[in-house]
Amino acid sequence: MRMRHVLAASATAAGLIAALAAAPAQAAEYTSALKLKGVQYDAPGSDSNNCRTGNTKDEYLTIKNYSSSTTVNLKGYVVKDATGNRFTFTASHSLEPGDYVKLRGGKGTDSDAKNVVYRQNCNFIWNNDKDTIYFYKPSGSRADVHAYTKSGSDRDRNGYVNFHG
Repeated sequence: MRMRHVLAASATAAGLIAALAAAPAQAAEYTSALKLKGVQYDAPGSDSNNCRTGNTKDEYLTIKNYSSSTTVNLKGYVVKDATGNRFTFTASHSLEPGDYVKLRGGKGTDSDAKNVVYRQNCNFIWNNDKDTIYFYKPSGSRADVHAYTKSGSDRDRNGYVNFHG
């Protein structure tokens, strides 16, 4: 009888330790002031990655500074998808508290005033059916991550998924 209590206590303790060990990893995901606000994963119209006439510029990821007091520079942050496509912010782009930037496909001129950075690549990065978006700090630690599916995440079927309000 005593052995059952020891085993039950051990199992409970092991579960508690596992839960505590997992909690910091999940909490660490959201320790960044910068988070993925949402993604226009399916650009309106027929997909065309032609640099001159295509619509890759209409596919974008919105990154927002959710801090109430800290300005954050995007330089060195990395965005990746599930298959390893990646974009690194190589230039300085400071986001004031509450400010956002749209990381757009296609080619164009980056503008802090217009809150836009172009990937300078006319290939689509986000899959139209499902994908996972990873967002990393310059240190390499995860700032945010979100997965979406067209059928489960985009209820109004407009090609946009909101992650954080």
